[in-house]
Amino acid sequence: MSDPLERFIDHYHRRRPVNATFTGLHDYDACLPDWSAAGLAAIDDEMRGLIAQLDERYPAPDDVGAFRDDANLLDAELARSFCEIQLSENASSHGMRGNPALWTGEAVFSVISLMIRDFAPIDDRVRSAISRMQAIPTFFEQARQCFDERPLPGPWVAKALRDCEGAHLLLSHGVHVWLESEPVDSRNASLARSSASIAAGAFRAFADWLREGPVAPDSATACGTAHYDLLLRRGHQTQRPRSELLAEARERLDAESGRLESMASDAGGSWPNVQERLAADHPAPEEYLDAFAREWRACHRTIVDADVVTWPDWPIAYQELPPYTRDAAPYLYYLFYRSPAPLDSYDAYVYVVSPLPAADPESHLRTWNKSVIKLNHVLHHGGVGHHLQNWHAYHRAGSRIGKIAAVDCANRIGMFCGGTMAEGWACYATGLMGELQGLTSLERVAEQHANVRQLARAVVDLSFHSGAMSFDEAVSLFVGHTGMPPTAARAEVVKASMFPGTAVMYWLGTQAILDLRQHLHSRLGDAFSLKGFHDELLGFGSIPVPLIARLMTGDAA
Repeated sequence: MSDPLERFIDHYHRRRPVNATFTGLHDYDACLPDWSAAGLAAIDDEMRGLIAQLDERYPAPDDVGAFRDDANLLDAELARSFCEIQLSENASSHGMRGNPALWTGEAVFSVISLMIRDFAPIDDRVRSAISRMQAIPTFFEQARQCFDERPLPGPWVAKALRDCEGAHLLLSHGVHVWLESEPVDSRNASLARSSASIAAGAFRAFADWLREGPVAPDSATACGTAHYDLLLRRGHQTQRPRSELLAEARERLDAESGRLESMASDAGGSWPNVQERLAADHPAPEEYLDAFAREWRACHRTIVDADVVTWPDWPIAYQELPPYTRDAAPYLYYLFYRSPAPLDSYDAYVYVVSPLPAADPESHLRTWNKSVIKLNHVLHHGGVGHHLQNWHAYHRAGSRIGKIAAVDCANRIGMFCGGTMAEGWACYATGLMGELQGLTSLERVAEQHANVRQLARAVVDLSFHSGAMSFDEAVSLFVGHTGMPPTAARAEVVKASMFPGTAVMYWLGTQAILDLRQHLHSRLGDAFSLKGFHDELLGFGSIPVPLIARLMTGDAA
């Protein structure tokens, strides 16, 4: 394996076996990552070596336009930036050496990743799950040694403890339901049940250890300017300084908040009043599951009739959450739309939704109302948003990293560089439906509220990690600008604190697409094709939109 790019791809999967399972490379399905002190040191050493090898074989060109002609040069740049970011994170409290929720999420989803997709015969997947469940006690022992007696941030400990609750439900009940629902060999089933019990005990012991440990203040969750600016420059590939991005985000937040207030007033009231009207417009109980498919077909028809982007034949099947993960899901980073594994094959992709409860269907239907089904579960995720973008990345991108970067893994997407395209396109695509008259007047207000929430995330992300905003001030900003309840606002800040540079990528990616579109339309005039623009943009795969913008405009500066 002489090519350093091949060595990087091998390193990525071998050292991150749970990511590999979600990506569709199954050589490591029986493994957990080695996050022991020696294992983390080895990972860091490998990445330093890879950077040197990539620099020698694929030196960064003076003109980034060279990336258009040579996918290997592009991948080398993305691989270098991945390694640089991971080395910086690993040296900080935001990596495995300081965040217990990374460990709990990795452990529980190492098992779930083998349960929710039938990429291999059931007994093969059960044997891999047995190996992973049996390895969890040692994995958590590595975590205790890694953290030692260091104080850990309270919000991250709380997230890890919630993971442990979900893991207990999965391992004490869900795994048994899974085994009973499949034709599993009796010996494998028996060993899987005993292994689940061992793993459940390990989660309980780790939770007890976390509860007894010293707690760091909320302020310890800020990553600082050095790491954050590296994320902007190398991860998102933006050449704009943090201060400039923050000034624009604040200005746009104020403007878009005012626009939301005006739109809500024009629709007949305030945003809470619009929320109430949207909640009241929900499917009948007997039409609940069919409502998702109906909205998907309507979205498909609108986009195809307008001929604004190539929509592939890659259908979605909306189904209820499987019974074996249903109880655990609310406690975990359990996504309704989890990106298909690019290295696995599919016919129809299953998009899971919460089942309608028999006890209180009205309350559930008000939450999962028609606008939520349409805007979130169809447009943003299962339709013209993530699902369509994933197809273009998997089938059209010349970049190997562009195919796999935005895969949803245990705690976040596989590679940071995929974020501005994945979330930027999904947010942009929802707005595109408004341009095509595909949203009602109330849905347009809801979409405007999403724009405000997106900008609030950006302002918090850019401010909090530099120390310009406290944890409580960040919570207050969400409450004040988006109307979130304090508990939901706090959850937003906890997520932003765990993964710096992630909350900003929604706005950063969306705005970069809008700016690029306007720039090219002004330059090309009548020769500009919206479908051509979208298809070219999506054809780069899940790589940073600011970099794509430079490639599409020929602006190397």
